[in-house]
Amino acid sequence: MPVMTTTASRLLTGARRRAGLMVRSRIAGDDAAEQRQRIWHSEGDRWNSSGDAIYAVHGDASMFAGGLTALLLQSLHPLAMAGVADHSDYRGDPWGRLHRTSQFIATTTFGTISDATDLIRAINGMHRSVVGVDYRGRPYDARDPHLLRWVHVAEIWSFLECHRLYGRAPMSPGRQDEYVRQTSRTGIMLGARGVPTTVEDLAAALEEYRPELEASPAALDARHFLLDEPPVGWTARPAYAMLREGAVAALPSWARRSLGLSDGPFGSREVALHLGRAGVWTLRWVLDAVED
Repeated sequence: MPVMTTTASRLLTGARRRAGLMVRSRIAGDDAAEQRQRIWHSEGDRWNSSGDAIYAVHGDASMFAGGLTALLLQSLHPLAMAGVADHSDYRGDPWGRLHRTSQFIATTTFGTISDATDLIRAINGMHRSVVGVDYRGRPYDARDPHLLRWVHVAEIWSFLECHRLYGRAPMSPGRQDEYVRQTSRTGIMLGARGVPTTVEDLAAALEEYRPELEASPAALDARHFLLDEPPVGWTARPAYAMLREGAVAALPSWARRSLGLSDGPFGSREVALHLGRAGVWTLRWVLDAVED
């Protein structure tokens, strides 16, 4: 019996590690190990340290749900969503877009100041060409500080809310304020103005944008793509389904209504929250097996 138990344990450990490597590759690309080495271990000063709140949030598996929540929430601003729909390849190359997004968050959180600054400068340069009109003919410009603030507010609110719901350990109100303050640097460097620095300011900013928000055709198309036809294989669909429910449950109720989303299976947000916790726990479990 001990031999069988040991064999089973080894098989489980191997399967867990393979699953973790597959998830990491999907999120960060095939060169995930090399990227991690460069971001985490390059010589140079950094904005943040391991004891900071931003490390706790951005290094937690709850970010998998938080990223999906952020995309859904951000889509509700018609001008911001028009820029994504017109200039992004999220449908044609969803994994490439995810790789770039994860690299940006990792570099600006854990990387050297030099690398983070260079990456932000490059993105600011790319934003110069992101201009156009939305479906109502209203002009948008990705360099607009008001739109950049919306993208930042929706993102940070979503990351923090999903950490609150699904994070490894709860954060005190003071630590949550610390997180909002630490993330404000990147928002400001990307061109946003009036960036929140406390949880109270973050909630107020989110509320401030509500009159501008709507489920535009582009937002509904993104919702359908992200939730109904996600770019994942059938073997990964059960895990993604749990994350999907958790991400939707994290949205403000008014955002769910605007996107035509239910509160959860059987109309229960509590069920959706339980599924979200299970999905995040599973991802955390397999990813812990490949941490350096």
